[in-house]
Amino acid sequence: MQVGIDSFAAWDDASISVSPSMRLRRLVEQIEYADKIGLDVFGVGEHHRKEFLDSAPAVILGAAARTQRIRLTSAVTVLSAADPVRLFQEFATVDLLSQGRTEMVVGRGSFIEAFPLFRLKLEDYDSLFKEKLDLLLKICNNEHVQWSERHRPSLTG
Repeated sequence: MQVGIDSFAAWDDASISVSPSMRLRRLVEQIEYADKIGLDVFGVGEHHRKEFLDSAPAVILGAAARTQRIRLTSAVTVLSAADPVRLFQEFATVDLLSQGRTEMVVGRGSFIEAFPLFRLKLEDYDSLFKEKLDLLLKICNNEHVQWSERHRPSLTG
């Protein structure tokens, strides 16, 4: 069995006396401490809301890649609002920096703020996730990908 922690970079400028920069630095320090005490996994969520600072989990996890053994994961990456190619590149880079300790958990997102932010239609909620998950899996399993679907420009290898 593995034991881990999931965290969000919550920040509310009205009630917390810590700057956004300091909040993110403390989150990276928490990941480093979790590694030091022997936890197996640390996950960082993704939000696109004012009260959260974790809109780019791969960047936060990359800052913690100097840890020694803890697995670094997205507590959820909002795949519906992301480009699967770019997402793969970002997490593959963190995986290289962490020497193979990175994993990605993808989901649709429980909040819908990302949809208007990235000019996505809420009525495409299901088809966006299905199509992007299919592409992400193809990219993870194949060096060269041929791709043509509705929600993203084609790939030709």
